[in-house]
Amino acid sequence: MKFVKMHGTGNDFVLLEARGAEHDWPRLAQAMCDRHFGVGADGLILVLPSARADVRMRMFNPDGSEAEMCGNGLRCIVKYAVEGGLARPRGGRIDVETLAGVLAAQTFGDGRTVERVRVSMGVPRFAPADIPVTVEAEPPIVDLPLEVAGHTLRLTCLSMGNPHAVHFLDGPVAAFPLEEVGPLVERHPLFPQRVNFEVAQVLASDRIEARVWERGAGVTLACGSGASAAMVAARLHGSVGGRVDITLPGGTLTIEWDGRGEVYLSGPAERVFVGEWEK
Repeated sequence: MKFVKMHGTGNDFVLLEARGAEHDWPRLAQAMCDRHFGVGADGLILVLPSARADVRMRMFNPDGSEAEMCGNGLRCIVKYAVEGGLARPRGGRIDVETLAGVLAAQTFGDGRTVERVRVSMGVPRFAPADIPVTVEAEPPIVDLPLEVAGHTLRLTCLSMGNPHAVHFLDGPVAAFPLEEVGPLVERHPLFPQRVNFEVAQVLASDRIEARVWERGAGVTLACGSGASAAMVAARLHGSVGGRVDITLPGGTLTIEWDGRGEVYLSGPAERVFVGEWEK
């Protein structure tokens, strides 16, 4: 079984072409993503044909759960599909089918290689049932109080096709005990489908620093939907404008949102190596 290892700002994935293949994908994801006994990755991405788009993406977390979508993974699958001849951009655009819907991507490069990708992350959703979060409140849900492990959190909750809860800090994100608090927020009863948890500090009207605890993966070097959620949450607070650079441990992503429509994520995608899985 041939695979390609790729990453977007340090958020790394194993990509497989899965046309006609039948496997226990959750179990395979657990095995391949293991950083000691497998390839090591933040997720397994299946590259599939689509009747609705240029390519279809399924993504499994290291714990075997399936994610609705992944922003950094989207950029990787776009690069893989274009450079591998599976999709031909029309004016630089290709469409990717995900569990969160069909999302558009714009490619940038020399025509043979894709150096950077700008993807639509869809329109953020704020209704409690759409996130989902078990509170009765009018959207958007801003500064929802939550006590976890002795920490008082103020969560801004939203869906980017997958659930997010963002907590803003007055100090550096590196000082926050994300490894301790993250899993408790992810599995808190407030979130029936679990949740991705972001801590963020607004540095300027166009700059944010963030770290992410990803549902089913833990702490990752970057998260595209998490960066998008942090930017949207900051704009709901009136702290940023329509274009923001978000610095994560693995690098910087650019997020654009006009406050009404789709969110756009821009960043690099890198091919790391090719291998063959024999287990």
